[in-house]
Amino acid sequence: MKMLSHQWSMETMRLQTDIIRGEVSPSLVLANGVYLNTYIKKWETGNVWIDQDRIIYVGDKLPNNVENIKVIDCSNRYLVPGYIEPHVHPTQLYNPMSMAEHSAKHGTTTLICDNAIFYFLLDDESSFKMMDALDQTPIQFFWWCRYDPQTAIEDNPFNQERVTKWLSHPLVVQGGELTDWPDVLLHGNDEILKWMQETKDQGLKIEGHLPGASERTLTQMRLLGVTCDHEAMTGDEALTRLRTGLTTSLRYSSIRPDLPDILEDLLKKGIEHFDRLFMTTDGATPHFLKQGVMDKLVDIAIQKGVNTADAYMMASSNIASYYNMDDCLGHIAPGRLANINILQSKENPYPISVLSKGFWIKRESDMIYDFFSDQTWSESLRPLNINLTLTEKDLEVTSPIGMDMVNAVIAKPLELDHIPTDTDLPKGLLYLSLIDRKGKWMTSTIVKGFATDLYGFASSFSCAGDIVLIGKSKKDMLIAFERMKEIGGGLVLSEKGSILYEIPLPYLGMMSEHTMEALADEDQVMVNLLKERGYTFVDPYFSLLFISSIHLPYIRVTSLGLYHVLKRQVIVPSREIAQD
Repeated sequence: MKMLSHQWSMETMRLQTDIIRGEVSPSLVLANGVYLNTYIKKWETGNVWIDQDRIIYVGDKLPNNVENIKVIDCSNRYLVPGYIEPHVHPTQLYNPMSMAEHSAKHGTTTLICDNAIFYFLLDDESSFKMMDALDQTPIQFFWWCRYDPQTAIEDNPFNQERVTKWLSHPLVVQGGELTDWPDVLLHGNDEILKWMQETKDQGLKIEGHLPGASERTLTQMRLLGVTCDHEAMTGDEALTRLRTGLTTSLRYSSIRPDLPDILEDLLKKGIEHFDRLFMTTDGATPHFLKQGVMDKLVDIAIQKGVNTADAYMMASSNIASYYNMDDCLGHIAPGRLANINILQSKENPYPISVLSKGFWIKRESDMIYDFFSDQTWSESLRPLNINLTLTEKDLEVTSPIGMDMVNAVIAKPLELDHIPTDTDLPKGLLYLSLIDRKGKWMTSTIVKGFATDLYGFASSFSCAGDIVLIGKSKKDMLIAFERMKEIGGGLVLSEKGSILYEIPLPYLGMMSEHTMEALADEDQVMVNLLKERGYTFVDPYFSLLFISSIHLPYIRVTSLGLYHVLKRQVIVPSREIAQD
């Protein structure tokens, strides 16, 4: 970890030692609480002295003079470290601040975030300005540095200069997640391997993306530098990762809610040590997060029979230790940031009060801190501005080869006898176009399995921020597209010539400006409408996100055209959009 250990000045640290000697008073004392001592995995009764944003003392003593000190009686209360979410995709319809506000009220006060969308859609200086502004809030934001674009593109924005700049930023704590690991392992991509070495030279971690990987593949990726993976879907897969020396993050997300089954399986296998395990919501969509964030995951672990100390540590100290942050995060101990959740019982991880950097986020269930009073962090997140007009002719399909969706994120090749016309499009088939947000290219095809009775749908929410149009009516697809342009990006559903529903996404065409609670309700309305029109899979937002992602088999729609992932070749090329 590159910065936290030295965030206090020498003068401040001298003052903090004066507090221990009784020469100066702390600003806050949490008295008589039962706290989790993560160093010995024991619950102990004690007093926690805090000065501004730092824990100064933990033990049985109180300051000599408490008359001018704010003392909170924590009798019959339990104190645990603030939760850490190690794998955040902060652009899943919500934005970094709305995710922070929602997470914080649930006791998750440190977020380790994906940089992919910001890397794609902002210049680096704008991204860094946003990151620095977010760092001024009571929430700890840390960031990844991606190595690859996840999709097949002509002009790859990942280059030595930019990746080095990101890896050198003090708030970046890991490389990855490495979605294009086959290119590194099987096809000799030494450029990414060099970036992985540079990541390790910086003392940072590397997150894999290894779904279904064999022991042999996991071992090879560990040898190449990967340190953690979050793609285990069963207890056996989690155990294999641990046996190959990979720290393993267990998921409970809207697309992969595997955590309960994995924990149950690991406990049946006699696993007693959880130090190399932690948990994540991995980009869960808004409605799913209404259950909670890391507090919900700790609850699942406790309910499945994990020791309470281990359950809390899988959401705090284990993660801090892995990222070399435990000098300042993840523990209730001297020298750490004052990130503390106050609980009503050991078995109830949903906090009644939350401290973060010494700020009260929530006090006795009432929200205290206003996350939305200052929006300067979002100054660079402009609405989508696409200067492009399309006609029905532009949406024409030129090949009988399309995509057959077999689940929410995987599509196989679809071979038709002929290219269907507007008058003979079989039920269950839809037109699908991926359109460059800069208006230079588009790829059009036929998709089966997304829905059966969807007239027109437009989305600026996608893997790289390009535009997805889907529907059985080109007229309605264009109506939805025009409305999406008008609102500066978003999700728009059109039916029989009218707009049926929309979710504006004015931040880069990817993120709402609404709170998580408001967005969760909007999200659920859209999901219900899509399911009424024949969407049958788990999560349509992941379908949109991954429809162009080449880290999943088999067929993807990309900027290069319809792309066969395993063959690594374009089946049907994209075409340039004629400019007036």
